[in-house]
Amino acid sequence: MDSILLMILSFVGYIIAYRTYGRFLSQKVFGLNKAAVVPAKQFEDGKDYVPTKKGIIFGHHYTSIAGTGPIVGPAIGIIWGWLPAFLWEFLGSIIMGGVHDFGALVLSLRHQGKSISEITAQYINKRTRLLFFLIVFLELLIVVAIFGLVIAVIFAMYPQSVFPVWCEIPIAVLLGYMIYKKKGNVSLYTFFAIVLMYITVVMGHFIPLKIPVIGTMPATGTWTIILLIYAYIASTLPITTLLQPRDYINAWELFVAMGLLIMGILTAGFQGKIPIVAPALNLHPEGAPAMWPFLFITIACGAVSGFHSLVSSGTTAKQVSSEADAQFVGYGSMLLESTLALLVIIACGAGIGMAYTAKDGSLLTGLAAWQAHYGSWAGAAGLGAKINAFVLGSANMMTTFGIPQAIGVIIMGVFVASFAGTTLDSATRIQRYVVAEMASDLRLDFLKNKWTATAIAVITAFILALATGPDGKGALTLWPLFGAVNQLLAGLALFVLALYLQRKGPYYLVALIPCIFMMGMTTWAMVINLLNYFNQGKWLLFVIGGSCLILAVWVCWEAFLVLQRPAPAKEPEVELQPE
Repeated sequence: MDSILLMILSFVGYIIAYRTYGRFLSQKVFGLNKAAVVPAKQFEDGKDYVPTKKGIIFGHHYTSIAGTGPIVGPAIGIIWGWLPAFLWEFLGSIIMGGVHDFGALVLSLRHQGKSISEITAQYINKRTRLLFFLIVFLELLIVVAIFGLVIAVIFAMYPQSVFPVWCEIPIAVLLGYMIYKKKGNVSLYTFFAIVLMYITVVMGHFIPLKIPVIGTMPATGTWTIILLIYAYIASTLPITTLLQPRDYINAWELFVAMGLLIMGILTAGFQGKIPIVAPALNLHPEGAPAMWPFLFITIACGAVSGFHSLVSSGTTAKQVSSEADAQFVGYGSMLLESTLALLVIIACGAGIGMAYTAKDGSLLTGLAAWQAHYGSWAGAAGLGAKINAFVLGSANMMTTFGIPQAIGVIIMGVFVASFAGTTLDSATRIQRYVVAEMASDLRLDFLKNKWTATAIAVITAFILALATGPDGKGALTLWPLFGAVNQLLAGLALFVLALYLQRKGPYYLVALIPCIFMMGMTTWAMVINLLNYFNQGKWLLFVIGGSCLILAVWVCWEAFLVLQRPAPAKEPEVELQPE
């Protein structure tokens, strides 16, 4: 398959999907109303509820949902062949992920910016709110703990990325100050911020930074602690001070990176250097689980991901300034994330074939290069292997138009680390909102303030991260559960959306059908995993995974019972109140 042809056909497909199915969802299914009062204006406080320009909130939302997900998932999912990986992320994003993200955003916009777990109480019952909360809390706990480690690992792999990633913080604060306090020109200051950021990227090549072992604590443990402290600070600051402008900068960093990847694909393609060397189908890779159902929990971001519903109904809904922006922000960002996943598939399926250094030091090209990396599940597993496949493949492609491979590696390393940072920021803040909402429901007022709620989010992640030792890798004990738990959450969010749409008209099947598919695939995968955990004596994974499955089935049963009842004549009055 020709890489250029695949890329062009996909881009055209995304545009058509946005203008047809996206418009259908916007106008017919959700009936977006430009005049509707949104939470950002109803509860504007300059801290969490902030009406934001469409382009800026798009950047924040996009970088928050993306993180490393659309990189890591496709970079391992391609082991079953480029065709199933591509079809799942392309079709999944259009008919599942886009509906999921868009729908969760609209739900929150129409329920005073509340999270999907809180909204569950209105459409199912109050009991399921607690069940949903437990699943959400576990997911966010793993995300916050693991992404501190993810960034630490990236810093260890690419020490040249450390300096530019930390420089983004003062650049973002300055950008936010100039836009919100000084009312400066957004385009002008965005340009200066991006130029300054890429200057620091080049500087990073000459200033590689490494943290030494401190006592018995390796660099990963030290970085994890530093990053969790940073996450606490970032989560308690007004959203326009750091989180939003940093995410906005990272969005532009992504646009630049994607532009470089597209240029690399085009120039390498015209030079005849970048055929897709990965097999179209590779159904039985050594040591890998079966493609059905594991492809659908391995590739999440880029197709459909439960974490997105938490972002849509967490930080984003509190900043969207008009319901009319929801299609662009919710559906559009999902399709753009899928576009990134497509470029990752090409980088790992074609770019890696341009040049790959094997473990014995030999230089491989073509199919031999791909097989050296993806010859077995064990060889392609591990965070470092997944990220390295993408970074190396991307850097190879950029050499075709003059960017040295060393600089290309830094650009992509900074890009991956920055995206992981935005996920860490947003996940911590969302966990704070979720804890505060549940504290309010339980009338535990002393847990509602942002300092205490954030402390719970960070301290629980800190305990998990250091549970197995000072290297900060404790979250890896629960990481095998993340894919399935994340996709269970996606299925549950789609079920809540289906119940909401049932009250609005005949279009609830646009959410219910994806819900059935996701719950089916994820339950299938989780049962297989639980049997493996039981046989291997991995009791912690078995107990926690089994508990999550029971909670999810319980919520689905309660939702199914509600779905059988006749829809009420009109939408019930919203009783939710902001904190």
